[in-house]
Amino acid sequence: MAKHRFSAARLPGFSTFAVLVFVMLYLPIGLLVLFSFNAGPSPAIWEGFSLQWYPRAWANEQVKDATLRSLTIATFAALISTSVAVLAALGTTRRKRTGGQTFVYLMINQPLMVPEIVTAVALLILFGFIKVATGYQGLGYLIIAHSAFCIPFAYLPIRARLEGMDLALETAAADLYATPWQAFRYVTLPLLMPAVVAGLMLAFITSLDDVVISLFVKSAGQDTLPTYMLGQIRRNMTVEVNAISTLLIGLTVVMLTAFFMLTRRGD
Repeated sequence: MAKHRFSAARLPGFSTFAVLVFVMLYLPIGLLVLFSFNAGPSPAIWEGFSLQWYPRAWANEQVKDATLRSLTIATFAALISTSVAVLAALGTTRRKRTGGQTFVYLMINQPLMVPEIVTAVALLILFGFIKVATGYQGLGYLIIAHSAFCIPFAYLPIRARLEGMDLALETAAADLYATPWQAFRYVTLPLLMPAVVAGLMLAFITSLDDVVISLFVKSAGQDTLPTYMLGQIRRNMTVEVNAISTLLIGLTVVMLTAFFMLTRRGD
């Protein structure tokens, strides 16, 4: 008698349950995108098709300032966190395993395991002391906070790529008298680059979308785009927020698609 491999898709009701899950996940997003083209001012009552909210959002100076601030923070945070992630990945994969390896891995991925609100409160207390001592109130705090939070997001694809890379080429470079820096620059880094770019994009989109840490760390007048949108919803939600959200969804989809293609090419 032939044996069949177990498949969850063959379980009774699996297809129905899968469809319900996808509907619950994507129906709210679909409605948000639909109502960003609403002709009326209500975010919930359809009054016809219109593109008016997109140019209105673009003309809003507060939206422009918040968007530029978010892009600046996300760019610096992505660059810093990815650079640290590359060093951390090299340190945890290109060295002899020790007894503390698991602890090091745990500490690098700590922001993923601790609730974000806890990290935000801790950073609020730390930066509060620094602000009182130095008087500095700039964007540096947000950049540092986002960089620390984004490190594990950049680290995971880079580490995965390094673990899958054959050491033969790096060993051959060393046999040909290449210094460790030359071996890294001309051998390891080119092979690692798809994962580095993927980690950079993942860190960028994580920073760009962050609300909780930004809300706790920012000073007055330092609204990012997500915190600005949260403030608008609390006061008087307009269809402008739907339009901005739709653009963010589009950017996220593009970045995650590029991330998937790069990691797939790396594999």
